[in-house]
Amino acid sequence: MTTGTTGTADAAVPDIASWPPLDTDKRAQGRQLLDWAAAGTAGNGTADNGTVGNGARPRLCLVRGAEGSGKSHLLAWFLAGSAGCPRTTVHATIPSEGLTSQTFAWELGRQLGYGPLSPQRLLDRIGLDERPLLLLVPDLHRAGAGPADLPAATPAALVAELLEPLLALPHLRAAVEVGASELLSADGAETIDLGGSTTTAHLKVEEQGKASFTDLIAAIPHTPAGRPDWSQAPDTVRSHVLDAALRADAGATVPATGAAVRSLLADPGFLVHGPATGLTAVLADERIPVPGQLRRVWQRAAPELTALRTDWTERAALLHAAAIGTDTTLTEYLRPLAQRHHWSAVWARPDLPVAASAPVPGDERHLLVADTTGRLRTYDLDTGTPAGTIGSPPSVRPVSLAPYDARSMLLLDQAGTLLPLAPEDGDGTAAPLLEHIAEHHGSDALADGQSRITALGTAPRSPYAVVGDQEGTLHVWSLSTYQDVPRSCRVHEQPVTHTTCLQLTADGLTLTFSAALDGSVRLWETSADPMPVPVQQRRYLVTALAAADTPAGPVLAVAWSDAELHLWHVLSGRMQVLPLLHACDALTLSPEGLLAVGGAEGLYAVRLRLDALWDR
Repeated sequence: MTTGTTGTADAAVPDIASWPPLDTDKRAQGRQLLDWAAAGTAGNGTADNGTVGNGARPRLCLVRGAEGSGKSHLLAWFLAGSAGCPRTTVHATIPSEGLTSQTFAWELGRQLGYGPLSPQRLLDRIGLDERPLLLLVPDLHRAGAGPADLPAATPAALVAELLEPLLALPHLRAAVEVGASELLSADGAETIDLGGSTTTAHLKVEEQGKASFTDLIAAIPHTPAGRPDWSQAPDTVRSHVLDAALRADAGATVPATGAAVRSLLADPGFLVHGPATGLTAVLADERIPVPGQLRRVWQRAAPELTALRTDWTERAALLHAAAIGTDTTLTEYLRPLAQRHHWSAVWARPDLPVAASAPVPGDERHLLVADTTGRLRTYDLDTGTPAGTIGSPPSVRPVSLAPYDARSMLLLDQAGTLLPLAPEDGDGTAAPLLEHIAEHHGSDALADGQSRITALGTAPRSPYAVVGDQEGTLHVWSLSTYQDVPRSCRVHEQPVTHTTCLQLTADGLTLTFSAALDGSVRLWETSADPMPVPVQQRRYLVTALAAADTPAGPVLAVAWSDAELHLWHVLSGRMQVLPLLHACDALTLSPEGLLAVGGAEGLYAVRLRLDALWDR
């Protein structure tokens, strides 16, 4: 580290020599960018002119210059070395070419750990997030997508709807590439100008982007059946053909409704391989006619389809999952493509808002579900079809379930009350056993506020219920034999939020997995002490847990508040991340690898390829 002048005389800034090499003619601009980034955290408070601290530099840094002058390269160079110094750490980098306010907000939400959010929800969330944030925004001047007559097609819409409100937040700073445009005012901003003139290479790129729709279509190989083979199409064709179709249709009576755009939207292969952000913008235009229920299907999957990490096989799996139960034709076309992925949906019920779910003991092909109104039903786990209705206590809305059998169970309601449910014509064993467990915890909660129940769980083929409390303690009860008191252990330092249980058939061990309010996930084998370190700890909240003993070994599924689903191979410690179609409040995993995902936006089930899931 060296000492440099960055608006405060004693502000230490990183040594540029610790960064990757930079061309000699860019070193002055690199030094300026480093000085700006390091000085941004120098003081406390925010001045009226948008600067941070006493004498610190502005929160906005504009990177200007002609095409090919090295603007994006400068930002990439800064990003490559920024993590080595806490004061220059970049929290999100959003390449803006082809993005609208919506797709920009989704990607920024993902990178900040919130999951994809609408622009307004993202602004609200960042406004409540007090950590200082540094953003890099390359290619702002290339933002915009969709029909040219709509505001979303221009970068100015992204600036007005999202970027300017973001820059008004006092704890956020951004280095933004604006080319030679005046998209953001330079008044009061740090400006790094690389000058230069447009290079021949960039002129060629511009020419490719203006190629005609007919020429681009002609460059696509065809399958033996005569259909365009989008998997073999050149990247430049896939990137530019939708824009070319919009230009070709610009003379239509209603903009963007001509034959070129319609032909692309009617081709499922293009939906899988085409530009997801561009398709999102086009399908947001209600004037454009679409086949079947494509608009509804795409809207359901778009937040994950536009993720930078998503490859074409995952896009096929996501679209297929979103189409099931909504668009039969699209579902059937995508099914063979989706089944090539390491997970694929087998059924979906987008009409069923779910609050809790659990496997039915002794009836492994059925899934017990509590909807958001409190109604209890069972569904066929293989097909998703309704299998039966269960009477539930009036005015109770369960958030967790622990079944004794298909009709008897423990319920945890929204108020943290543990309730027994057993029919009068049952086997006579369930009612006293479940009532005893509920009374035990009810008495403890009255005697000690720290014993208030906060979580309830069970697992496939396991005759146990696991109760978690405010103090961080887990209580394991047998549901097959009467116990006066449970086996208990304080596993967390914070209140338990979710728990599940798993009995290993090979050796008879009983494992509990639990999550707490501090973002920790822990494992406790009930005949020993809990593991000394968490299975996982993140700064986000767990929203659901499930576990099963599968042919591949015990598997733990963890849904997080940032819309990620983590699948753990427990014995090896390997983890695979799956995208979620919607927020998840309930998970159930069968021993055969069928994962049911439920939330306020519906219920769907995916088949996991347990033989290949963790080899990727």
